[in-house]
Amino acid sequence: MASQSDIYERLRRVEALFASAGTDGGAAATAPAIERLKAQNDQSPKRNEEPTIELQFSLPDAWAVRLFFAVCRKHGITPYRCSRHSYTTVVVRVQRTHFVNVVDAEFQLLYREMMDYLHETAEHLICDLLKSDGNEYD
Repeated sequence: MASQSDIYERLRRVEALFASAGTDGGAAATAPAIERLKAQNDQSPKRNEEPTIELQFSLPDAWAVRLFFAVCRKHGITPYRCSRHSYTTVVVRVQRTHFVNVVDAEFQLLYREMMDYLHETAEHLICDLLKSDGNEYD
């Protein structure tokens, strides 16, 4: 079973994937390309920003809802629930492309990590503490 420090380290690594931290060498190497893109953008007509739309998510369980709310709030998005919706149904008003590429991708990775951790914990409880493999066919 993974220790608590192991799971924190794995979560930190997942978050690092979505952080925009770069090295000085990486920044120096990309500076000319960034300048070219800025120049092209200044010369091109301004594009309309992507419209804000309402996205509805039906999440599998209460843990997913809590994690989804936390990841959304981390990125400055306010999730909400509509009346008469299931407890696991959450709605956000966002620009779709950014949300899917950043927030939803981070949520999916963190949710998988959380489920792995919960599974390992349950296995530990059943096998080690209850002295059983929990197999229903034995």
